[in-house]
Amino acid sequence: MAIIDKIKAKAKSDVKHIVLPEGEESRNAQAAIIIAREGLAKLTLLGDPEKVRAAAGDPLEGIEIIDPAKSEKCAEYASTLYELRKAKGMTEEKAAELVRDPMYYGVMMVKCGDADGLVSGAIHSTGDMLRPALQIIKSKPGIKTVSSCFLMECPNKDYGENGVLIFADCAVNPEPDAEALANIALGAADSARSLAGIEPKVAMLSFSTKGSAKHDMVTKVQEATRIAKEMAPELALDGELQLDAALVESVGQLKAPGSTVAGHANTLVFPDLGAGNIGYKLVQRLAGAEAYGPILQGIAKPCNDLSRGCSVEDIVATVAITAAQAQG
Repeated sequence: MAIIDKIKAKAKSDVKHIVLPEGEESRNAQAAIIIAREGLAKLTLLGDPEKVRAAAGDPLEGIEIIDPAKSEKCAEYASTLYELRKAKGMTEEKAAELVRDPMYYGVMMVKCGDADGLVSGAIHSTGDMLRPALQIIKSKPGIKTVSSCFLMECPNKDYGENGVLIFADCAVNPEPDAEALANIALGAADSARSLAGIEPKVAMLSFSTKGSAKHDMVTKVQEATRIAKEMAPELALDGELQLDAALVESVGQLKAPGSTVAGHANTLVFPDLGAGNIGYKLVQRLAGAEAYGPILQGIAKPCNDLSRGCSVEDIVATVAITAAQAQG
């Protein structure tokens, strides 16, 4: 069974409430019909009801539609937003204005427990989607860095967990320092467990293995490995490792003898966004891997971004992933 089918089965086992702020956008509205039909999530679409129904083209049976501009919840959400952000200069007037924006309204639904998760980004940039989520929902306790991962499923089953791997961070943090990289590693380990259902074996990647090269970039990964091990001593995590040492057993034994991760890694933590973004796209395009993401990790409640070029099927998959995250 493909990993996305396992995730969909997990979503169906304990149905969660997901809000789609871009309800007036046709791909979102059409995806909602499929999600509801398959029982992947309880849904709320945000937008003008007439425009949402027109975008769907078919009846939206069993799907809630809310127009933030007319919602009775606006006063409550505005008050909460003002209290959350007044130390950062938020005014009551600005809060009242913001909660009528579907993106902010959706985030407030999640913050206030009126929804379990959010999916957006088909017509919003990553920055516009992330900003309210990071300002309002914030990170999980003990995690200082919100990051992203891609869930990769490779047709070649030789590597990872039967071809399934977690790649992080591929979308959010351009140049994480050692502490941020350690937080990314812990987030990736959690994603491996909660999404892929695998016990993480985390490789902190570099162009060096166990001191084979000397450079500030290598030192950063070594320090990140030390911090991550202090934060989660029970976690199977090792570094710094070159990619072949992380994935290929014979190379891992040669370059990092005694490591329980080298040669068996299923969770790859890249040293920076350039490496991560290039890495997942290479595997996707050259190896024919399925790439699901970017999936936000380390955030207190699940909110996930879509590519503006996403398909209806991509939205369905991302909602299923978000619903599965909400169970955890």
